[in-house]
Amino acid sequence: MLLPLIYLIGSITFILGLKMLSHPDSARKGNLVAAFGMTLAIVGTIFLYRDHSGNSLGNYPWIFAGLVIGSIVGTLAAKKVQMTAMPEMVSLFNGMGGACAMLISIVEYHHNPNPSMGMLVVIVLGMLIGTVSFSGSIIAWGKLNGRIKDRTIPAGQAINFLLFAGILTMAVLLVFSISSAPFLFYGILALAALYGILFVMPIGGADMPVVISLLNSFTGVAAAFGGFLYDNPVMLTGGILVGSAGTILTILMCKAMNRSLKNVLIGSFGGQKTGGSVGGSKEQGSYKEISLNDTAVLMAYASKVMIIPGYGLAVAQAQHACHELEKVLEDKGVEVSYGIHPVAGRMPGHMNVLLAEADVPYDKLKEMEEANDQMAQTTVVLIIGANDVVNPAAKEDPASPIYGMPILEVEKAEHVIVNKRSMKPGYAGIENDLFFKPKTSMLFGDAKKVLQDLVSELKQV
Repeated sequence: MLLPLIYLIGSITFILGLKMLSHPDSARKGNLVAAFGMTLAIVGTIFLYRDHSGNSLGNYPWIFAGLVIGSIVGTLAAKKVQMTAMPEMVSLFNGMGGACAMLISIVEYHHNPNPSMGMLVVIVLGMLIGTVSFSGSIIAWGKLNGRIKDRTIPAGQAINFLLFAGILTMAVLLVFSISSAPFLFYGILALAALYGILFVMPIGGADMPVVISLLNSFTGVAAAFGGFLYDNPVMLTGGILVGSAGTILTILMCKAMNRSLKNVLIGSFGGQKTGGSVGGSKEQGSYKEISLNDTAVLMAYASKVMIIPGYGLAVAQAQHACHELEKVLEDKGVEVSYGIHPVAGRMPGHMNVLLAEADVPYDKLKEMEEANDQMAQTTVVLIIGANDVVNPAAKEDPASPIYGMPILEVEKAEHVIVNKRSMKPGYAGIENDLFFKPKTSMLFGDAKKVLQDLVSELKQV
């Protein structure tokens, strides 16, 4: 009776932890609560589990060796990872979860030579979804860290359709024992791995937050099938929570980009890296630069400043310098807030986590709708490394690949200052019309150095 109670406690901690993760003030505690529940469930399973014959798990040296090695590797990786590399670490860890679900299905297939049809369906689905999640996440990891480039495969959609049809056909033949089972099982495994690779390969960088979220939901669903296999309620609960949360987040990401999930998966948005305007051929005017001194004076005498963080802020590791700028401005009586776009950065919530690391108060982070409501009353907007999420082409240019995507309407502010290293297009690979607007000024340079120098200038004003 003790093990079911432990599983119940573990399931409750997962639910409570997920609820606490919905707010930054309680997110860290929620993570610890869920981790405690997982630890309790693992320890309980190792020492208290008994099968129908009364046998314990055994193989304790292997179990504890895996726990120790995995804990050491995971801890070191998490401690050493830079904030810019967080999206790819999430993809990698998510892929490992998919791989675990895949291996569980393979092991159970061999341990049950004559499974019932229901069990075989669960095994095949767990293996299929876990494999797609694993191979797709590894490709996403490689694309995020630059090791793998975007590749548009000729007739890629048709190939993916044929692969998917082949997987379904082989699964039906396997479940109904129409043909040789081992051959079909490993055929499904191979096709699923290939499908995961081809599924993610052509998707462009601007869509990567959606892909990460979708693959995360796949892993959760695959883990839930593992819970069915082992009749393990805590594993089932955890998988369902991850799968449903990932699905909801995927839908929200698509809504934030004003795109359907189907369009993300088969479209080419973000896949073109032309270095120029994609989908629009109009001539751009000239841009104007602004000096650090003029920027400092403008911001020092502003009534309200809104900072728009982007991936460039993370690349420069400038979040702490940004927080210092915020404090210096507030000391001068300037109201400071941050405008956060849902898909800024390369994973959902990337900017929120980045600023939280620098102890920026959460109430200063304004979601897109609230930020846009305040934009007309803002004296200066400072854009740091953001590009596509402030591009007015999303509203003004029907030929643009990002047309229809909700953006931060920074052009409504009195003054717009953009900090970038160069005029190079952003992650979606398209020109930004904002840079050539009359009220926009460019402040070139590394974000961290620029912000540090700006703080020094402000202290002299």
